[in-house]
Amino acid sequence: MRVAVAGCCHGELDKIYETLALAERRGPGPIDLLLCCGDFQAVRNEADLRCMAVPPKYRHMQTFYRYYSGEKKAPVLTIFIGGNHEASNHLQELPYGGWVAPNIYYLGLAGVVKYRGVRIGGISGIFKSHDYRKGHFECPPYNAATIRSIYHVRNIEVYKLKQEIEAQSISALLIIAQVGVELTCFGKVPVVTLTHHLGAKDKGQSAKATKFLALDKCLPHRDFLQVIEIEHDPSAPDYLEYDTEWLAILRATDDLINVTERLWNMPENNGLHTRWDYSATKEAMNEVLEKLNHDLKIPSNFSVTAPCYDPSKPQTQMQLVHRISPQTTEFCARLGITDINVRLQKAKEKHQLCDDYEGQDDVESNDSGEDPSEYNTDTSALSSINPDEIILDEEEEYEDSIVSAHSDMNTPSVDPSSDQALDFSASFSDVRILPSSMILSSDDTSGSPIGKEGKPGEPVELEDGKDLTSVPLKRLSDEREPEQRKKIKRRNQAIYAAVDDDDIA
Repeated sequence: MRVAVAGCCHGELDKIYETLALAERRGPGPIDLLLCCGDFQAVRNEADLRCMAVPPKYRHMQTFYRYYSGEKKAPVLTIFIGGNHEASNHLQELPYGGWVAPNIYYLGLAGVVKYRGVRIGGISGIFKSHDYRKGHFECPPYNAATIRSIYHVRNIEVYKLKQEIEAQSISALLIIAQVGVELTCFGKVPVVTLTHHLGAKDKGQSAKATKFLALDKCLPHRDFLQVIEIEHDPSAPDYLEYDTEWLAILRATDDLINVTERLWNMPENNGLHTRWDYSATKEAMNEVLEKLNHDLKIPSNFSVTAPCYDPSKPQTQMQLVHRISPQTTEFCARLGITDINVRLQKAKEKHQLCDDYEGQDDVESNDSGEDPSEYNTDTSALSSINPDEIILDEEEEYEDSIVSAHSDMNTPSVDPSSDQALDFSASFSDVRILPSSMILSSDDTSGSPIGKEGKPGEPVELEDGKDLTSVPLKRLSDEREPEQRKKIKRRNQAIYAAVDDDDIA
């Protein structure tokens, strides 16, 4: 089977398919399959352009919209993964994979399919350590941070692929992925991966991949496409099929899906989890076959979910919408799993409901006669981004400037759906001020004007009849009682200067 592998497409489908036609005329036969290894840019309209994490000068419509609208059709079955320059809102509609246009299939966040007996797996995005252990919490409209974190690989996707690869029944699996994604777990299988720079080929081979192919961008005089020969099963069908092992793994790991920013690790054999092996069993695969009525053919159920670009009627103010794809809805219903986007929308609605309750409480508290203007609401000093920080690059280095302070903390393995999942989102304002109980002395409390009812001048009476002012308090250490409270000197004093000034005032 002749398989063409392309590097960064950048929406240049017309040029790629023209190059394939030229390769077929010069080669021994037709091309059976095209694999695109990232930066596919499935841009349907102007709203999709705004969801690409690139400077405005690089936001071009290119030619994908013609295939999306039906004006053109891909002459070769095309399978692709997502990179770091994508219409992320479009690909987010298909977390488990699906058709973005007739004859063009997206593998999803991570996915495995079969074509002519060959297993083809892929994982979308690039690796960034500070987002690796987070859940898939992003949804449009994106902000300056989420428009980039949306394409960062998460540990759940690598974990699922490892279950597939480590299965005893898997003898070979063709993996396509962006360079930078941790591929050490794929060392026993054929790997096709991509780098933007051909000089990084040797670096990629250090990932213990048995086969490594580095390709460039779709530009003149660049090595952006190569045709390889892959052994296949001549008796296997010439259409895309689901992989039963992969579907069984998706069903088994459905409860592990996390849609929050919490950092967490995958289950492992460390004594903390009742289950850590989610590889496909024969029983699980039989259940999948029964659910699909023993029909593994991927249905050709592409549908238009957003308006298509019209060059004669540009719409620069098109609204961004978090959409649910009918393809994903059908797939999840057949398999018995939950769409990640449905979970996201429910979490978003729950968060909005909590905000509404808090707003109602604020109104009620204001009715009590308190003036909210008396409280300091300036949180600029607590920002996790230093406004004086120098941005080194418009693309990748910016991501490192928004890394949260807790990204390198050792996070325990917990189930994200449980109440025990840790939340490290506490701000510095919650931890930098010592509790008042740690600096109280008997002098501080003698003659306290606050009584048990909160009325001035009334001492608090204890159960034995003594009031609080007559009982000496025990100190928390053996240090001598200071004449006055010691002022704690904090690091980065200048950062908190605005807060300190407010406190003194």
